[in-house]
Amino acid sequence: MSEIITMSSKGQVVIPKDIREEMGFEKGTSFVAFGKDGTLVLKRVDIPSAKETFERIHQWGKQFAKRKGIRQKDVGRIIHKRR
Repeated sequence: MSEIITMSSKGQVVIPKDIREEMGFEKGTSFVAFGKDGTLVLKRVDIPSAKETFERIHQWGKQFAKRKGIRQKDVGRIIHKRR
């Protein structure tokens, strides 16, 4: 599917509604833009929230500690020793 669109004076372009619906793009969808040799490509990207990122790091840390045999009560002592 393709349509001709025009860029505004502010550099904005509108993705036509039928393309947005077909592709599942909603308000707030993030894209990365690639441009070369007169061609522009938009690629949808999913940017995790800070909370999602923290949760993923937290889970990794818990699994790491478990594999290494580090108990929660040992953490304060380990930090103090390394300072």
